[in-house]
Amino acid sequence: MEYTQEEKEYFMAEALIEARKSLEKDEIPIGCVIVKDRQIIGRGHNAREELNQAIMHAEVMAIQEANKSEGNWRLLDTTLFVTIEPCVMCSGAIGLARIPRVIFGGKNQKFGAAGSLYDILTDERLNHRVIVESGILEETCIEMMQEFFRKRRKQKKINIITT
Repeated sequence: MEYTQEEKEYFMAEALIEARKSLEKDEIPIGCVIVKDRQIIGRGHNAREELNQAIMHAEVMAIQEANKSEGNWRLLDTTLFVTIEPCVMCSGAIGLARIPRVIFGGKNQKFGAAGSLYDILTDERLNHRVIVESGILEETCIEMMQEFFRKRRKQKKINIITT
């Protein structure tokens, strides 16, 4: 399914709403929505600390909700919008869920598996390949991450000084 630039920005803004939920809980602010027929069928945000589960990334949460919504593990004819480039684990989950298209905001130079460090989603050796697009609301997505880590580093300095 093709989206206009306005639609891409709308759904990425919805993913940013999810990212803010993570931010409010002092989690790394990444948010995700899965769209089918221009309707959101799954939402997720990072919740590793909150749920004390390493795999609770935004994409995994959104895939789980979309699976329930669709009553199927295959998420054919969907698009996953995520604020930051998926990691290796999430890229694997996207492929296993048969999601055909991923649109993300900012690149993840340290953990990205959709073109930055690895390119799992388009690797021809795998049986499922994904159409990938990046750069939608990129500045907003990256700024949210940068601000989170700036605050975290500042807090660590304060903790070191006060102990």
